[in-house]
Amino acid sequence: MEPAAAILRELGVEVEVRVLSAHRTPLEMVSFAKAARDQSFGVIVAGAGGAAHLPGMVAALTTLPVIGVPVKSRALSGVDSLHSIVQMPGGIPVATVAIGGGLNAGLLAAQILSVADSGLAQKLEAYRSSLHDAVVAKDARLVDLGSTEYLSQMDS
Repeated sequence: MEPAAAILRELGVEVEVRVLSAHRTPLEMVSFAKAARDQSFGVIVAGAGGAAHLPGMVAALTTLPVIGVPVKSRALSGVDSLHSIVQMPGGIPVATVAIGGGLNAGLLAAQILSVADSGLAQKLEAYRSSLHDAVVAKDARLVDLGSTEYLSQMDS
């Protein structure tokens, strides 16, 4: 989940990180979810493993966008978490990213917030531009070195 918080901070988005459990701290989870809008949250990113009920339960308690991040579990490598989060009943949506997809969850949260924040939208454009530039630089290096040398340097 740290990649979600890290990219949001990098983009200048205020972040609050909490540890809550739908099963172990249900009253605290309910209190948090019900108060989130009044506390000026714009979106909630919730990671969960195993039965992974947290994102869905939070979504049931707020109309804010909720992004669920399936956390890799020992038993089924996170597939159980993914299925739990992605298979929400009609009317209570949870946006779902890949297993361990904290970075994309943070970026999706920023995109949602950028609808009403042109400065954040510009930062997202700059971030995407940096991704583009990094790939172009890698390609130029590959062409310059040749595939064998390039790949051998990746292994070391």
